[in-house]
Parts: sequence; structure tokens; C-alpha cells
Amino acid sequence: MGVFKNAITIGLGILFISLPLNAYAQTTTKGRPNVIVIMTDDQGSIDLNSYGATDLYTPNMDRLAKEGVRFTQFYAGAPVCSPSRAALMTGKTNLRAGLEGNVPIPERAEKSGEYGLPTEQITMAEMLKPNGYYTALIGKWHLGHREQNLPNGQGFDYFFGHQRGCIDNYSHTFYWDGPNKHDLYRNMEEVYYDGEHFTDLMAEEVKQVINHRRNEPFFIYWAFNAPHYPYQGTTKWLDYYKNLPTPRKEYAAFVSNTDEKIGIVLDYLDEMGLAENTIVIFQSDHGHSLEERAFWGGGNAGPYRGSKFSLFEGGIRVPAIIRYPGVVPANEVRDQLSMEMDWFSTIGELTNSEVGDNIDGKSLMPIILDGKKESRHEVVHWQFGNYDDKTAQWAVRKGSWKLIGNVNEPSGQGAKKNLDKLFLVNLDKDIGEKNNLAKSNPKKKDELLQLHNSWIKSVRSEMKQ
Repeated sequence: MGVFKNAITIGLGILFISLPLNAYAQTTTKGRPNVIVIMTDDQGSIDLNSYGATDLYTPNMDRLAKEGVRFTQFYAGAPVCSPSRAALMTGKTNLRAGLEGNVPIPERAEKSGEYGLPTEQITMAEMLKPNGYYTALIGKWHLGHREQNLPNGQGFDYFFGHQRGCIDNYSHTFYWDGPNKHDLYRNMEEVYYDGEHFTDLMAEEVKQVINHRRNEPFFIYWAFNAPHYPYQGTTKWLDYYKNLPTPRKEYAAFVSNTDEKIGIVLDYLDEMGLAENTIVIFQSDHGHSLEERAFWGGGNAGPYRGSKFSLFEGGIRVPAIIRYPGVVPANEVRDQLSMEMDWFSTIGELTNSEVGDNIDGKSLMPIILDGKKESRHEVVHWQFGNYDDKTAQWAVRKGSWKLIGNVNEPSGQGAKKNLDKLFLVNLDKDIGEKNNLAKSNPKKKDELLQLHNSWIKSVRSEMKQ
């Protein structure tokens, strides 16, 4: 173990220690940094201390913020699981990646033909593999269930986790829809660890990948199923939050349990001498859930309106952080609008990997290195559920102006809301999205509506929809 640590420290880590920011361009040609992308599931917009939570304990997520750059206007590609993951994996909007909405269970996919992320799409793993990276997915997939659509068919050398959208963390059984099914795999082999908490299993698997890849850089996509329901924080954390009311107590316990496992891996990187040469990215996939299985809540969007399934800010504005010692500044904040798809190009640039030009993401390195730089995006778009914008919820943002179409806002308790078909807001003046300006500012509404119409027409043409 000690020989490994020293060899890695000398062979890789020393290249990036205490380098000035202007040395970034020169140093990246000398080594291939390891990459760990951590994605939490259904974590609310402000649900860690560095983003404003005062009732949670998240020292390890906050450690990443202290040692790196955190973003305050960072957007998920979609307010639901599968489309958000498709945006991360491809650097494209979910529609251009060929994934309209959540991937159905295999039994339903066979009937509908909705098989998940199309195999012709280039995933982040497939981008990195030609550059000599060992690629591993630990955790949740939810991007397809046929052999060619599963992680090993989409560029990952190694997979440990669940194929479907959520599992019980002790039995590892999927029970959301259809028959209850055990859903835990190592590559294509079903494996059983009855009674062992899934987050413990994942942390150990991440450590094993780090330890095993001694002579080549690694890419680990660590996709938590937490704090997604079922809320199953351990007894330690349920006791810690015993004075919080339900469902915040259950949700908070799962968040801190997740934070604890992240800390185990960060400490392991330190122990192995790899922290200096490892990019760590953290993001929630979208806003918190108000579904019945989530006790109708638990998460917190702070000043933002909306939650999971909604294109109001609380559904898509998420915590996002990058740490890369010696290259990414420490303890800094970036307010520029940034997108989940941007990680694809950012990782491509930092690893000197070939990034295609047919993607929507932009490298965030210019604004990471210089907080005065403008956002890489003048206009950004969302649409999910299907390619028909007459029924699908969609949004477009230009500058501080945002227009949402076919507005949806879950309210918890299963209640329905009557909402305007078009909702226009100036986020600089109304971050809570309380006032619909569509009628009082028809010129701006029409401008953004035209931007959306042109975009969706182009997307439908490209995807032959």
C-alpha cells in the first residue's frame, strides 16, 4: 500500500501541486487527472450548509466547496432523473441526447419501445476511454435496461449498482412500479448483500476502484440514490436529527449519511496521495421531491419556487461544485449561469480528451479561472417528457428573463394547481417567481417564445420527431 501511495504521488499527483492558475494550459498536457463525478438524487437547491441550510450537517460536501469552486446559478438538464443523467453523460440537452423522460421499467419499455439512452450517443465514459481512462459507474444508472443500454454497453468498464430508478437500501429491491425486483448488479451479474446499506457498499466499491487502478487514470461516476426516497438514513443520523419534524428529519438523516460516505472517499484520496491529481465534481440531479413516497417533502429549495418535476427554479437550480487542487481556485463562488451539460466539455478540456463539436455544453474553465468572465451561455433551453411542446413542459432563459411553457408545479399531498400556460419572469427582480409577467410584457414573452419555437423546431428536425 505504501509503495502504491508513493508511486502515485510521484508519478501523477506532484504535477499539479501549488501551480499558479496561468500554468493550467501547460500542465494538463503532462498528465491525465483522475475524475470523480458525484451526483446526488433529489437533493434540494440549498440542502447543504455552503448553500444556506442551517439545520443540516454536511461537512464533506462543504469541504469540496471550501477547497474548490461552487456555482450559484447552476442548472440541471431536467427536473427528473433519467433526462438529467442523459444531459450529464452526453453534454447535450436530453432531447438532443434522445431521451425524453424517465426510462420505464423493462416490462413497459418492451411495449413502448422507450429503451433509454440511444447507444449511438457518446457518453462521458466513451469520451474518456480512448484517452486511456478506466471507467467505472458506482450507483444508480436509470438510462436503459437492455444489455447494449446498460453501463457496460455505454462505455463503462465496471458497474456496481442498480439499473432502475431507486431501490430499498437494505434489501436492494426495486418496488416503485411493476413487480418487486431485486436490483443490484456487478457488471451483468446479479449480486446479493442483504442487509448491508447501499451507501456503505458504494463507498467501499469506489475505494476499490481507486485502489485497483494503479497504472492508469480512472473516471468514476458515483451516482447516489440518495436522498431519493425511500428515506433511509442510518440510526446514527436519525438520532442526530431526532428533534427535527418529519419529513425533514428523515430527509436530513439521508443527506448526512450521504455526506459521511463522500467524506470517506475524500479521506481515502488523501491517504492514497491522489487528491492533488483528482478532479472531484459534485452536483444534485435536480430539485427535491414532493412525492408521496418522500412523505410529501423533506427537502428545501430556499427562496426558489418549485421542486422535482417543475421548471421553476426549485426544480432545476442545483448545488454544483468542482475541486481540483492547483488548477481550480479554492473557496470561490461563481454566479454565472452554468449547465449540467457543461461538465462534459469541462472534463474533456481538463483531461485533454477529444470532445465532439455537436454538443450543447461549454467548458466552464474560463469562468472557473476568472470570476469576471461572462456566462458561456446566452440562451438555454429545457423540455422533457416528449418532443411535442404542446403538451411537454418547457422553458427558455435569456439573460435574467425566463419563460416557462405548460407550467407544472407539484404541491405535495397530491393537490393540483391551476397554472397559466405561459409564465414569464425576470429572475433578477423576482427570484421566487411569484409574478407572471407574460401579460404585462408581451414583447419579452414573444421574444422568448420565438427563441423556444426555433430551438424545438431544430431539435425535432435533428431527431426526426
